[in-house]
Amino acid sequence: MKLTTAQALVRWLAAQRTELLDGTQAPLFPGVFAIFGHGNVLGLGSALAEYRDSLPVWRGHTEQGMALAAVGYAKARHRRQVGVVTSSIGPGALNMVTAAGVAHANRLPLLLLPGDTFAGRAPDPVLQQVEHFGDATTTVNDAFRAVSRYFDRITRPEQLQATLPQVARVLTDPADTGPVTLALPQDVQAETYDFPESLFEPRLRRVLRPGPDTGEVADAVRVLANARRPLLVLGGGVRYSGAASVALDFARAHAVPVVETTAGRALVPHAEPLFAGPLGITGSASGNALAAEADVVLAVGTRLQDFTTASWTVFPREVRLVTVNVARFDAVKHGATTVVGDALRVLQELEAALPGGPIGEPGWAARAERERAGWDAHIDRLRAPGTGLPSYAQVVGVVNDLSDSGDYVLTSSGGLPGELVGGWRSAGEAPIDVEYGFSCMGYELAGAWGAAMAWETGLVTTVLGDGSYLMLNSELFSAAFAGHPFVAVVCDNGGYAVIARLQEGNGAAAFNNMYSDCRTAHDTPPSVDFAAHAESLGCAVFRADDLESLRAAYLQARAAAVAERVPAVVVLRTHSSAWTEAGAWWEVGVPPHLAGHADYAEGKARQVRYAR
Repeated sequence: MKLTTAQALVRWLAAQRTELLDGTQAPLFPGVFAIFGHGNVLGLGSALAEYRDSLPVWRGHTEQGMALAAVGYAKARHRRQVGVVTSSIGPGALNMVTAAGVAHANRLPLLLLPGDTFAGRAPDPVLQQVEHFGDATTTVNDAFRAVSRYFDRITRPEQLQATLPQVARVLTDPADTGPVTLALPQDVQAETYDFPESLFEPRLRRVLRPGPDTGEVADAVRVLANARRPLLVLGGGVRYSGAASVALDFARAHAVPVVETTAGRALVPHAEPLFAGPLGITGSASGNALAAEADVVLAVGTRLQDFTTASWTVFPREVRLVTVNVARFDAVKHGATTVVGDALRVLQELEAALPGGPIGEPGWAARAERERAGWDAHIDRLRAPGTGLPSYAQVVGVVNDLSDSGDYVLTSSGGLPGELVGGWRSAGEAPIDVEYGFSCMGYELAGAWGAAMAWETGLVTTVLGDGSYLMLNSELFSAAFAGHPFVAVVCDNGGYAVIARLQEGNGAAAFNNMYSDCRTAHDTPPSVDFAAHAESLGCAVFRADDLESLRAAYLQARAAAVAERVPAVVVLRTHSSAWTEAGAWWEVGVPPHLAGHADYAEGKARQVRYAR
């Protein structure tokens, strides 16, 4: 079939299928986010126009926002479907690098198709081209190499035949998944080639479920069978494997308390007696209390990053780690006993190999419910009505109380992850998305657009601060224009308050975080009317002043989002220094002259250096 490179690529995208967690089939690439420019409008743009019926194209308004929306889509679809994003060359391409970092850090599939400068070089230097004096083969798209799982630059049409199978492999292999970048020189996009028809035959790309090695299972069973105080940690890999119910059955069969990571949050029903709460810095005092006494930790589907482990101070020094992960890279960290494989399959094989009945000493499992009851009472006190501006905990409490069991909630950066991870009470039917692998400001709105496109069982709500709103708000208009409804609750606390807390809490002077501490030429600095701004972007808007009006505004926003098929934005002023604290330590570099250095030194002394 004589096709241009761009036509062949688009035709291949449209032919790929995937199997969802429920066993049904769907397009692997359900749509494309696009902003066209001189690097992609005639090649890829005209090819996408030909296939618009089978491969929908959505217009965004920032390349970063579109790519973050694609990330949010992939997460809401449990990594079974992949968003595609195309841009022009130069600044359009580089705008997507941040989103590639989000996908890379969070192990989420994403296909990026940036335009590139001419392979033929006849018109060099072209508009938006950055020339490298010592290497003529380098373009700005080489910046993607650091944040791509797979990178290729297509300089000949026939190269697609070799690279597309690798693209499919990376995007559907849970051990290796992440962003894929295919840089497409604009002249190559328009070149033709006689492609084999077989390249475009419909192809089902199943996400792999690799089983574990029997020897690794036996090693893990020996450690688990001798545990006195075992703890089960559920991470994002449990979510993507669809293994939540299997993990909970395992915990119940052996009376093992359960905690969740940020990426694994809301997999366990809050009322489950074995649920001790979330783990780590943004977790709960209850989950951390059990972690501090655990002698064996079975960590499933998690990288055990610093927020989960409180910079490796949440576990005792003598802890034994058993890690289950589909990626050997993650499984072997920290000297753990490793089992490499799909979370669901490994848990099933561990269950089959373990002796029946409870593991551990009498009374250990009951600690989970008692400790969590104390944490729940603490959260109840934080959520109770009071005087003054509402706190983040109170805002999250209202959203939690008024959400349905199938609803999807997300946030990303600042202080709100601590409120959602630490305080959210789930019925166990819908996970939450707290993007804290990269903690990307602006994901809250762009990711919500993608999640709203993907989530089918309820309404999406995103909760964000004023800093994130100002960082990246253009995709509110994209979602309004496309007709993808969600609710955004914007908490205006007057600046980057959570970083101000980190700064001042360690003894540094207040500087350049809150508006009141920033350089300005005005006696009365300008301020943003977030409600008016959101309304100008096509959103339904509701203002709130206190908890009572917030409840009313949030209910109205939910109804308006569905009825009008636009984002509905709730705006309110919130307290700038009231936080939910799990009582855990986080390692940040504290200079010796600051008051926080003593706490830094004490935390360093408690770190687990290498597990047994």
